[in-house]
Amino acid sequence: MRSLPPLPQIVIEPIVRLALAEDFGVSGDLSANLLIPENAHGKLVMRARENGVIAGLQVAALTYALVDAEMTFTPQIKDGALVKAGDLIATIEGPSRSLLSAERIALNFLGRLSGVATLTRQYVELVKGTNVRIAATRKTTPGLRALEKQAVLAGGGFAHRESLASAIMIKDNHIALAGGVEAALSTLKNNADHMTRISVEVDTLEQLEIVLTFEPDVVLLDNMGPDKLREAVSLVSASKYNRPVLEASGGVNLDTVRSLAEAGIDVISIGALTHSAPNFDIGMDES
Repeated sequence: MRSLPPLPQIVIEPIVRLALAEDFGVSGDLSANLLIPENAHGKLVMRARENGVIAGLQVAALTYALVDAEMTFTPQIKDGALVKAGDLIATIEGPSRSLLSAERIALNFLGRLSGVATLTRQYVELVKGTNVRIAATRKTTPGLRALEKQAVLAGGGFAHRESLASAIMIKDNHIALAGGVEAALSTLKNNADHMTRISVEVDTLEQLEIVLTFEPDVVLLDNMGPDKLREAVSLVSASKYNRPVLEASGGVNLDTVRSLAEAGIDVISIGALTHSAPNFDIGMDES
């Protein structure tokens, strides 16, 4: 399991505060405040209700801390851990009202992020034995990118491009609006910073041949099946130009990912890791 450094609190705290503000509304937790004595204390435990990979413990802990500084959130595992149904994830102790008020937001984060991590792990397992990396895309939930990308890492994948400012990626619409692939690449070669990596998307072998002459860092092979990918790999191997990282994307699912990986490419990027991951079921019960 990869060791993941925590995300900077300055990145995740605004996300958690927004979620809590949305849930607390203008009056706070009416149910807990009316039913639970002010001085009551309690303890709850989080357990997995299915098999999978846990992610989001840092943001769950921060959720409780922001609701009440007296809360103690104690993880029993680390992000990236494989769990089975019934396994203990964390214990939470503190004022009973706060235990209840923070519960849903903490579970929302953990369920969402563990779902991303679990789906990522399924893809990673399917390409074992190849040299292919499974990577996320920018198809993330608005506002949650940092958390979802971290969850992909917890599942054994790679984060890919973090934002528009992370790297240059030339897609079909860039090429069309820039006057063609040669015009676009010439402009970048003359103007891009020397520290910036350049990726170019192609969907035909003819485009690939042109792109190779500009020696980009990455070529994204869009919506190519296994046979077409093998042709692309052969074309690149026979080229006199520097070999780029070859990335496949488009139409990837759990049934097709293995055959794509065996074509000889380096990376498979999958939007479904973040836009279609099912929620991971986590229960909260009395200790």
